[in-house]
Amino acid sequence: MMESPASASLSIVLTGSGGAGVMTAGQTLLDAATSLGLYGLMTRSTGPQIRGGEAAAMIRLASTPVQSHGDRFDILVALDFDNVERFAEELPLDRASLIIGDPAAGEMPDFLKASGATICLVPMAKLAKTIAGSRVSMVALGVLARIMGLPETAVIAAVAESIGRKKPEALVASEQAVMLGSGAAPDVTIPKLALPETPPLDRWSITGNEATGFGALKAGIRFVAGYPITPATEILEWMAHAVPRCGGVLVQAEDELASINMIIGASFGGTPSLTATSGPGLSLMTEAIGLAVASEIPLVVVDVMRSGPSTGIATKSEQSDLNLAVYGLHGDAPHVVTAPLSVADCLLTAQWSVHLAETLQTPVIMLSDQSLGQARVVIDRPLDVDLVTKRLVPETAADVYARYAHTESGVSPMAIPGFGGGQYTADGLTHNARGTPTSQAKDHTAQLDKRQHKLDAFDFGAYWADIDGDGELAIVTWGSTSEPLREAIAAARIEGINVKLIAMRLIAPAQPTRLTAALEGVKRVLVIEQSHTGQFWRYLRAHYDLPRDVVPIRCPGPLPIRPGQVLEYIRKGARA
Repeated sequence: MMESPASASLSIVLTGSGGAGVMTAGQTLLDAATSLGLYGLMTRSTGPQIRGGEAAAMIRLASTPVQSHGDRFDILVALDFDNVERFAEELPLDRASLIIGDPAAGEMPDFLKASGATICLVPMAKLAKTIAGSRVSMVALGVLARIMGLPETAVIAAVAESIGRKKPEALVASEQAVMLGSGAAPDVTIPKLALPETPPLDRWSITGNEATGFGALKAGIRFVAGYPITPATEILEWMAHAVPRCGGVLVQAEDELASINMIIGASFGGTPSLTATSGPGLSLMTEAIGLAVASEIPLVVVDVMRSGPSTGIATKSEQSDLNLAVYGLHGDAPHVVTAPLSVADCLLTAQWSVHLAETLQTPVIMLSDQSLGQARVVIDRPLDVDLVTKRLVPETAADVYARYAHTESGVSPMAIPGFGGGQYTADGLTHNARGTPTSQAKDHTAQLDKRQHKLDAFDFGAYWADIDGDGELAIVTWGSTSEPLREAIAAARIEGINVKLIAMRLIAPAQPTRLTAALEGVKRVLVIEQSHTGQFWRYLRAHYDLPRDVVPIRCPGPLPIRPGQVLEYIRKGARA
């Protein structure tokens, strides 16, 4: 095989029908590569069936950290061609790409032929049949290992780690299939990734949903109630095992209405509480979240957004729940909305969200999304963040306990049931300082002012946004779009274009003073988001004083925003 040029990253996609083992093969490839010292990212794409049907595992490997996909795929491996054309828009290929297919899989779709990529046919299914108990996906892994220059031993070790303990009888067949695929790999030249001499040990392989659960537990969450919904279910699945180990409890409720009311009750009882859902579930929870605002009960709702409205595309990502999260509660109901900026940042943002909820005694809605929640990344171990999370409670009993008393910060001590002399009424009715229901205008206004003031007066600190770079051109974004934008900005700087990135982790309450300071010296702003109507841009226009020259760039899901696409926006913005 010819020597191949070095590459900064390598992008691979495996496609196949449900049950073909695409996701397992993708995960095994990621594990094998990262065991050799590479960083990696894996996302998945499936059809509306959620389970079964067509599937694609998309992997990007690099010698430096990566948390977003690039502009194209270097290699596509099709285990079969069943419905692969449904992924056509998600699989950018070109003349430098390599397609590996099976001659027994039928006619190759036209969009693959039209890409101009080099096509190599390998009889993977036929080879797999020569080994009892083997699978086509394992043969494909062997083909990939040889083409990519990865030792087959690393792939076999990853297979053993994945299935060896559960199915030892299948391990031998899988080893043989990997070696058979390696021997049948076509003699082609692709860019190679440089492997470190000594693979680092202290790295994490984690998804955004797992990171969210871990961050919440670090911050003190000890009660979780939830109802399964794509793409948030993995938070509940992960925490079902982790919460009891931390002395807490997780309950699968009968629906989203029960979930939100359960965590309100648990938090009222003094236990930091969380639920996880997606857009349709959040819609059902809004009335109860308003109850938590009125009664000043802290809680965290994680919304792993998906394409909407209604059922939408449950397996695809979109940033289109922003309006619901910010404005969806009836009445004047000030609360906090946060958003992680990357898969790894889900940990920090979840931890910070719990901290804010408990400190401010208010609901916090954390807007993750499918592209963050279900993506798996290999990262360096995150730094520990020291956030002291402590709910303000009465220290001593008072003759007359005023649960909703006006204080300088707006946060008043919250008695926990069982505290002597701490009885009060907590409900959704307008109340006075003691919690007694009232219809008097002065009480209504006083409590509205109190709830707003505690958010306005709070110092959210540096976590409100990640700010990087300088220049007269700035990009303002939020959430999952941040990582592809970082890559595009890095490329722009190589071209001599200075760009400032402002990626907002705190969506609400608005921070106009901070953003004005961040935009000092900026003449043109690109607002980039993944929604159809420009929800984020319109939110900024309503609450912030932006420069006159603002260019809204809105790209709805389900297609991801890619670095090359953003680089073109930057070039155009710099020329204007």
